Amino acid sequence: MVEQARELFAAKGYTPTTLEEIAAAAGVAVQTVYFHFGNKATVLKQVVDTLAVGDDEPIPVLDRPWVQQAREAVDGRQALAIWLGGSRTIFTRLAPIMKIVRDAAGSDPEMAAQWATNQQQRYIAHQALADLLADKHALRPQLTRRQAADIIYALISHEVFYLLTIERGWSPEQWQTWATETLATTLLA
Repeated sequence: MVEQARELFAAKGYTPTTLEEIAAAAGVAVQTVYFHFGNKATVLKQVVDTLAVGDDEPIPVLDRPWVQQAREAVDGRQALAIWLGGSRTIFTRLAPIMKIVRDAAGSDPEMAAQWATNQQQRYIAHQALADLLADKHALRPQLTRRQAADIIYALISHEVFYLLTIERGWSPEQWQTWATETLATTLLA
């Protein structure tokens, strides 16, 4: 159901997609969709959550192996490269759907709440990266952890990824190289 919903949301957008269409595409009764999710906003939330981690395992992003690899990196630059590799993978899956959430947030209170939650989760992840870099003594001396997290939050977003890869035609690898170089130059001592 989640995969069929993702395809429909990506093709049609949030508002035009109905639970009936999701059920039909998934080959289940609409009551099954209601039973599992309750409403369309919850379906989209599940799509976002699944795309964010890449599967339906109950393991948060910050507990994923690539985050542990970044923690174990020998220096700040290597940690950034690993982190942004993970971010590239997530954004490649998630950026088109996050555009749908953002667009729907302007007219749908549930989507506005979803957008706010996703932004807060993104900030928490970027705070974790800033802390990781600070713990490695890799940040520029004049930067606080909060300032570093704010910079990461501003530059490493679904919107910037979407803008550069979808609208401007960069490859996800080009985005990763740019993001790594930009953050290394801006943040690292």
